[in-house]
Amino acid sequence: MDGAGRAEEEEERTLMLDDTMTTDLKINSSSSPTGSNLTSPSRDEVSPQSVNVHIPDESSGPFVRPDVEDNKDNIELLRSDDMKKKESFDAGLYFEDARRKVDFVLVYKEDDDAEEERKKKMAREQFQKNLIKEGLELEIAERHYEKDEKHFYVKIHAPWEVLTRYAEIMNMKMPLAENDMELPADLSERFMKPFHYDEASLPEIKDYFTAAYTRMRHKQFIIEDQDSFFSNAQRGLICDQILSRAVYEDVGDKTKNKFGIKKLLSHCTYEAAYTLHEGDYTNEGSSPGHESFRHCLYKTWASPKVWYKFQPLEHIRLYFGEKIGIYFTWLGYYTGLLIPAGLVGLIIFIYGCISLVNNEISEEICDTDGVNATGNIIMCPLCDARCTYWRLSQSCNNAKVTYLFDNSATVFFAAFMALWATFFHEMWKRKESEIQYDWDVADFEEEETLRPEFEATVRSRRVNPVNKNPDGTQSEEPYLEFSSRILRSCSSVWVVVFMLCVVLAAVFGVIVYRMTVSAALYAVTDRTVKTRASTITSITAACINLIAIIVLGKVYHIIAKFLTDFETHRTLTEWEDSFTLKMFLFQFVNHNASLFYIALVKGKGVGRPGDYNRDIGGARQEECDPSGCLIELCIQLAIIMVGKQAFNNVKELVMPKVMNWFKNRHMKDVDGKHSEKVSRWEKDFTMESLTELGLFDEYLEMVIQYGFVTIFVAAFPLAPLFALLNNIIEVRLDAYKFVTQLRRPLAMRAQDIGIWFGILQGISQMAVISNAFIIAFTSEFIPKLVYKYSYKDEGKWDNYVDFTLSPFNVANFEKKSIPDEVPPEFGNVTICRFRGFRNPPGGDSPYDYSIVYWHVLAGRLAFIIAFIFSVQALSWLVAYLVPDIPRNVKLQMLREKYLAKEAIMASEHLKRDDKDKKDD
Repeated sequence: MDGAGRAEEEEERTLMLDDTMTTDLKINSSSSPTGSNLTSPSRDEVSPQSVNVHIPDESSGPFVRPDVEDNKDNIELLRSDDMKKKESFDAGLYFEDARRKVDFVLVYKEDDDAEEERKKKMAREQFQKNLIKEGLELEIAERHYEKDEKHFYVKIHAPWEVLTRYAEIMNMKMPLAENDMELPADLSERFMKPFHYDEASLPEIKDYFTAAYTRMRHKQFIIEDQDSFFSNAQRGLICDQILSRAVYEDVGDKTKNKFGIKKLLSHCTYEAAYTLHEGDYTNEGSSPGHESFRHCLYKTWASPKVWYKFQPLEHIRLYFGEKIGIYFTWLGYYTGLLIPAGLVGLIIFIYGCISLVNNEISEEICDTDGVNATGNIIMCPLCDARCTYWRLSQSCNNAKVTYLFDNSATVFFAAFMALWATFFHEMWKRKESEIQYDWDVADFEEEETLRPEFEATVRSRRVNPVNKNPDGTQSEEPYLEFSSRILRSCSSVWVVVFMLCVVLAAVFGVIVYRMTVSAALYAVTDRTVKTRASTITSITAACINLIAIIVLGKVYHIIAKFLTDFETHRTLTEWEDSFTLKMFLFQFVNHNASLFYIALVKGKGVGRPGDYNRDIGGARQEECDPSGCLIELCIQLAIIMVGKQAFNNVKELVMPKVMNWFKNRHMKDVDGKHSEKVSRWEKDFTMESLTELGLFDEYLEMVIQYGFVTIFVAAFPLAPLFALLNNIIEVRLDAYKFVTQLRRPLAMRAQDIGIWFGILQGISQMAVISNAFIIAFTSEFIPKLVYKYSYKDEGKWDNYVDFTLSPFNVANFEKKSIPDEVPPEFGNVTICRFRGFRNPPGGDSPYDYSIVYWHVLAGRLAFIIAFIFSVQALSWLVAYLVPDIPRNVKLQMLREKYLAKEAIMASEHLKRDDKDKKDD
C-alpha cells in the first residue's frame, strides 16, 4: 500500500475511534476486572504500538473493544519488565498496560434520579470526548462498594505530544545544561550538620540551567528519558490546564460554552478530580532502598521524629509544586528567625523575674504594715453605688505580674523586634530571589494564563498588543472595561466596610460585657471575688471574643469569596490577591480590635471622681488597675494567640483524620476487594482534598500570628517564644497533613508569597507606631522616667505610688456614685485616692491637671517621636545595606541567559547546515 493510501486508512480509523468513543465509556468490572481503555491517537500518526486499542483490519467488521483478558499475558509481561527495572513499581500509578502513567483521575457515580443522571451522562461523555480530542488518553474502571454503590474512575494519561505542546504553551522551563557555576561554601554545613535532613534517603535532584521549552528546539534540551523529562507534578498541572478548558456543553458560541472541571465538580457530575500520590507513605510493598518518593518525604520531613531537621525544600517543590514549596520555605524561614526573637524575649522575662525581688514599687503597693503604709491607702470605688472603697494592697498581685512584662528592658525589646521585622523582610527578599531563580518562576506572573472563569464571564474583546499570531495578525483577548471594574470594586468595598463595622460592633458588645460584669463582680461581698474582679472579667471577655472571632471569620469567608468572584479578575494571582486583602482586613480587625481597645483606649478617658465620662446609657467607662492596663492586654493577647493557634492545630490534625476514617468506613468493598490490593487511585479518593483556597488559611494563621508577635510585643515579650514553639509544631503538622492525610494537591506555580509580603511590611510599620504608643501611654515606663529625673529623692522610690495617685474629697461625689454600703473597717472615709495626675481638693483649681501631668505628657510625646524616628532610621539603614539579590544568584542568571542565547544560535546554525545540505 502506498503512503497516501496508508494515511487515508489511518485517518479513517481515527474517525472510527472517535465515533465509537461514547459507547465505550462505561464497562462493568464484574466481567472485566481490569476496567476499560480509551485512548486518543496522535494527530500526526496512529499505530497499534502507540495506542492501546484494537485497530481492526478491513475484514474485521465493525469496531469492537477487545476484552482486556485477551491481552493478559502481554500485560503481565510488560509489568514484569517494569518490575525488573524498578523494584518500587506501583501498578496503581499506571494504566493496565503497566507503561502509561496515570497523570490525573476523575471519579463519578451514577445518580439515582434517572433524568438527572441522563443530563450528567451527556455532560461527561461530551467532556471526555473533548479530552480525547485534545490528545489525552483515558481508561475507565468500575468499583462496587457498600450498599451496591458503584464508583467509576476515569484515569487520564498525557502522552508525549500533549506534554510538549502544553509545556510550550505554559512556558515551562526545562533543563538546558548542567549548572557549572561554583557556588560559595555553605558555612552551615559544618556547624548545623545535626539539623540537616538525610540527603541519602531522598532522590537526587540535579542542578540545571533552564530555558523556556519549545518544540522547535527540543534537541537543545537535556532529554535523558521521555518518561522522566516531565515530573509527575508537571504532568498533573498540564492535565489540569486541559481539564479547566474542556467543553462539556457546546452551544456553538465559544463565549457561552459551558466548560471546566470546576463547574462539573460543583454540579456533582464528577465527585472528585485529583492527581495521585507516588506510593504509600508507610513504605508498604517497597524494599529498603527502593522507597516511594512519598515515603522519602515522610521519613525526612513529615515524621514527628525529624521535628528538629531542616526541610528538603527542593524535593517538596518537586513533589507538590512551587506554590506549596514557597509556602514551606517562607514558614521555615520565619520560624528560624523567631529563634533569636524568642530567646531575647525569654531573657527579658527572666530579667523581670529576677529583678522582681528588688522591685521597690511593687513592694510598696504590697506593704500593709502600719496605718500609713502605702498598701493601706483607701482607693475610690471602681463603679457606681454597688462598689465600695478598697485598699491599694488588693492590687499587689497585679503589680508584681505587670512588672514581669513592664520593666526597663521592655523598651529595648520593642526596638529590637522592630529591627528584627526589617531584617526579616530584607533577608526574605534575598531568599525569595534565590528560589525564584532556582525554581524558574521569576517571570511567572507576567506569563500567567487567563482564568477560565474570566474568559467565560467577560463578553467584550480587544486586540492583544503583545501577542501576535504566526501569520502576523494580532489575536483578541477578553477584556473587562474600566468602568465595569470600578463599579464592581466600589460595590465590593462598601460590603467590606459594612462587615468591618459589624466586627467593631461585636467588639463593642464585648466592651459592654466587660463594663457590666466588672461592676457586678466589684459589688459582690466576697473579698476573694472582689480582688480578682478585673482578672475574671478579662479572662471571660477574652474567651467570648475568641468565640466571636471564629464565628464571624466563617461568615465573612463566604462573603469575601462571593465578592472576589463578582469582581471578575483576569488571572488567578489577581483573584487570590484581592481575596487575601479582603480576608486579612477583616481578620486583622476581628483579632486585634479588642487588643487595641485595651492598649490605647481603656482607662484613658474615664474622667475623675465627681466628673466621670459616661456613655449614652450613663454607665462609667472602664478603669485600669492602679498598676496599669498592661496585664489585661497581656491576658487578652495570650488567650487569643495561644487559644486560636491551639484550635487551628487541633482542627488541622483531627478533621482530616476523622473525614478520612468516615470515607474509608463507607468505602469498604463487598465484591472481593479483600482478595486483591486496593489501587492507588482508590486509596487517594478516600482522602480529604485541599480546600479550593489552597494555602490561604495557612498563610492567614501565620500572618495574624506575626501581628501578635510584632504589634503588641511590648505587652507580651513571650509572644515570639510561643510563636516559635507553635511553628515548630506547625511545620511538621502541615507536612504530615500534606503527605499523609490529603490528596496530592495540584502542583500550582507561583512567583512569591503574593500580597502577603506587602501585608507583612504594613504590619511591621504599624508595629513600630503601636509599640511606641503602648510603651508611652499603657506602660509605666514614662511616668517612672519623669519621676526618676524630676521628682525622686536621691536613690529612693518610696513615694512613686503616691506620686501617681491623686486625692479626692468624697463629699464631692456625684449622688449616683456614692457607695451604697461602706464596710466598718474603713471607718469614716473623707479622702480616697484615684489614678491620675490632678491637683488636690481645696486649692485654686481643684482636680485640674497638675504640672506633673503635663511633664509626663510631654515625655510621652517626645518618646513616641524619638522611638519611631530611631527605629525607622535603623530600619532604612538595614534595608540599604542588605541587597535584595545575592551576588551568586546574579551571576547564575547571567550565565543562564548566555547559555540560552548560545542554544538559540546553535539551533539556527543547525538549520542553516541542513538547508545547505539539501541545496547541495
